[in-house]
Amino acid sequence: MEDIYILGIESSCDETSVSIVKNGCVEVATTVFTQMDTHALYGGVVPEIASRMHVESITLVIDETLKKANMKMEDITAIAVTYGPGLVGSLLVGIEAAKTLAFVYHKPLVPVHHIAGHIYANNIEHKMEFPLLALVVSGGHTELVIMKNHYSFVKIGGTLDDAVGEAYDKVARVLSLPYPGGPRVDKLAHIGNDTYSLPIPLDDDSYNFSFSGIKSAVINLNHKLEQKGENVIKEDLACSFQNRVVEILVKKTMRALDEYNINNLIVAGGVAANKGLRERLEKECKENNINLSIPSLKYCTDNATMIAAAGYFAYIKGDRAGLDLNAKPGAKLYE
Repeated sequence: MEDIYILGIESSCDETSVSIVKNGCVEVATTVFTQMDTHALYGGVVPEIASRMHVESITLVIDETLKKANMKMEDITAIAVTYGPGLVGSLLVGIEAAKTLAFVYHKPLVPVHHIAGHIYANNIEHKMEFPLLALVVSGGHTELVIMKNHYSFVKIGGTLDDAVGEAYDKVARVLSLPYPGGPRVDKLAHIGNDTYSLPIPLDDDSYNFSFSGIKSAVINLNHKLEQKGENVIKEDLACSFQNRVVEILVKKTMRALDEYNINNLIVAGGVAANKGLRERLEKECKENNINLSIPSLKYCTDNATMIAAAGYFAYIKGDRAGLDLNAKPGAKLYE
């Protein structure tokens, strides 16, 4: 069987990334141009700045990736690109670059949903086994998804308001932590103690999540302590917050595995890099004989390797886009 090489492009937020992946699992070459230092000056991602920086870097990143791989565009089987969700201006830069390559070099254009990419980051280092349950945790998503085979997604629960990553970022602002806040909260949580009383968010029988309540509880607690002139122990507040969040994520995930009789669990999204969540899931899965897959840290954050990996299976499935492909900032994977 002839090898299939997918060139993936990811530009949904503040990372310009291009990758070439062979047969959906072998990373040939990847380049990531990060804008993190620029956006840190503003305390978060500025959409207009992000899109302009994508424009400045996209061709350079494409050329660098081909150079690393020692390949030419003629060697590429198809072009895969993130079409959503994400920042519309950022998405459009990647999409226009992908459409241009597809047109000039007569290559199939494969649209890839950003969350599908995060899920398929798990296939790069370990072959995905079905049926599986995916815990999707990122800045914009918190969902439990069942997959019975490749590119088959059934959501059984999701966030009703804030995503878990969004809650982390807001708590980081309360604690006056610099951008990006989520990893800093995680780091503080590991040196603090669980001393503050915070609620377990949406501790019910559903598979849905809600993090607006615990976010508000942290804000209110912090304000109350400041009003009393008491010092807020940032490490302890971070620890108390993270423990509640991890508890409900793990509790509902493990219950879903049991109810649906699934023995394979994968974790996807930027929050998959969270040390507290990784440690707790590893412990629970070991005790319950569950096969756990969590991507290496470099595949948790936005990158084109995951887009190319997902693009391979979308290509095999027959997904194609025309040159009228447009950005869909609110794209849904499970509909």
